[in-house]
Amino acid sequence: MSEEKANTRSLFPILSNEPGASTKTGIARLADCGTSAGDGHLVEFRTLPVRSLLNNSVSRRGMWFAKSINPYRGCEFGCRYCYARYTHEFMEMKDPADFERKIYIKQNAAWLLRQEIRSLRPGEEIALGTATDPWQPVERRARVTRSILEVLAEYRGLHIGVVTKSTLIERDIDLLQRIAERSDLTLHITITTPNVDLARILEPRAPRPDLRFRTVCRLRQAGLRTGILCSPLMPGITDNAAALDAMCRLASEAGANFLAAQPLFLKPCSKATFLAFVHDHFPGLEASYAQRYETEAFVSRAYQKRISDLVAAMIRKFGLSRRFSGMPNPAPRPRLEPGQRELWPTAPERREPSSAAMPRRAAAS
Repeated sequence: MSEEKANTRSLFPILSNEPGASTKTGIARLADCGTSAGDGHLVEFRTLPVRSLLNNSVSRRGMWFAKSINPYRGCEFGCRYCYARYTHEFMEMKDPADFERKIYIKQNAAWLLRQEIRSLRPGEEIALGTATDPWQPVERRARVTRSILEVLAEYRGLHIGVVTKSTLIERDIDLLQRIAERSDLTLHITITTPNVDLARILEPRAPRPDLRFRTVCRLRQAGLRTGILCSPLMPGITDNAAALDAMCRLASEAGANFLAAQPLFLKPCSKATFLAFVHDHFPGLEASYAQRYETEAFVSRAYQKRISDLVAAMIRKFGLSRRFSGMPNPAPRPRLEPGQRELWPTAPERREPSSAAMPRRAAAS
């Protein structure tokens, strides 16, 4: 076997034809090729030898991004409304709870991104953290997200949006500032409710909302464009004027650039989990939710219009900006001749290596 082929097989053990290899296909087969990466409280971690990092994204909700990056599959935060639970079904895992109990750490992420980023079209947007949180607890030791940011910091002319609930993003302010100097960068901190008690049962392993507001403040102090996603708005729970007034006031006090909010939608993968949450904690709303989401994952247009008007009024009251189609309206971009690229690598700065600044490899890589 040539050295090149041997290296390829070491990166992607899925290519092995050895006896006992998985009979599954696609991502399910790749998942079977992973190895244990340790355990947490009611959580199992495994490596995932993926072949690609940039995903093509299509959404019925009209999401702004063309490419997305999720450093992990599965998320420890366990949010009851999470729409991404279905992604574990591709790995032939049917229990919705597996999404928060079996976390897969993508391997060779930085190497893969360097190969794929050159194929981006000029002006094409990238979203980091669309299905799983890039700074969920395992990132403290795996550092996959930080390795991705290091690659993004090498390029100019990118258009990047980041979504997280985690205060751990503060660890990477240095890299985010370098990215913002060279590309369009917008940070989104999701805060569903400022009510600590509600957040604890709704998002059981995510940081407290007051800590997330503090993170927004620190990111703004670092000169980074940062806004708040108050999504999803849950009918009868967080969709009232008093709740939105409190949210926008706190967002303004934290210095947020903008606030955006969208109503709850329930995919089949998350419907049972969320309705069980309603049954346990808001039994008076159970019949209303069963009727509202009986046949559709999305709320009615009339309800959407009412919520949109209410959010707009609160944003005006507190002087917040609105996010444009999921991302801020970018400055006009120069027309490029065919073949001309914006993705020019930046010459590395001369600096002494620091063990504190060097990304550590995942424990199981």
